[in-house]
Amino acid sequence: MKYILILFVFLISCQVLSSAQTAENYLDSGYARAKLGDYKGAIQDYNKAIELDTTLADAYLSRGHAKADLVDYRGAILEFNKYIELRPNDDNAYISRGNAKAKLGDYRGAFLDFNKAIELRPNHGYGYFIRGNAKARLGDKEGACLDWSKSGELGFTEAYNSIKKYCQ
Repeated sequence: MKYILILFVFLISCQVLSSAQTAENYLDSGYARAKLGDYKGAIQDYNKAIELDTTLADAYLSRGHAKADLVDYRGAILEFNKYIELRPNDDNAYISRGNAKAKLGDYRGAFLDFNKAIELRPNHGYGYFIRGNAKARLGDKEGACLDWSKSGELGFTEAYNSIKKYCQ
């Protein structure tokens, strides 16, 4: 009888463990919720993913994007900071953080992040485009026009609209 009880407890615990959500499951659920526009629900799932695995970098990045979608740019920046701490060579993280800084009016901070993104990926047309936007906001029209030109050369054709509007 004692062995049957032990076996029963063992089987129940195995079933509980096999049905337990993993950090990656919560991350995937967060992606799905965000795709449906449920950013608050996505953040809840990203929170659970991070509780289970504090090194799951994509959960911080995704939580940052969800916060930005909810217009919580300061919160988004904190998330992007943590992601960058875990993955310092991801140019897109610097672009995301720079965009959040720009939304807060911190064009100098945005400019620095866009510089870093370009340093990490020199052929990134969008990086030059948004750095050009930051330069324009900082009053550097000539620098903005040069960046927009480079952006267009690298295939980001939207940059030509900015050139037509501001650089003629």
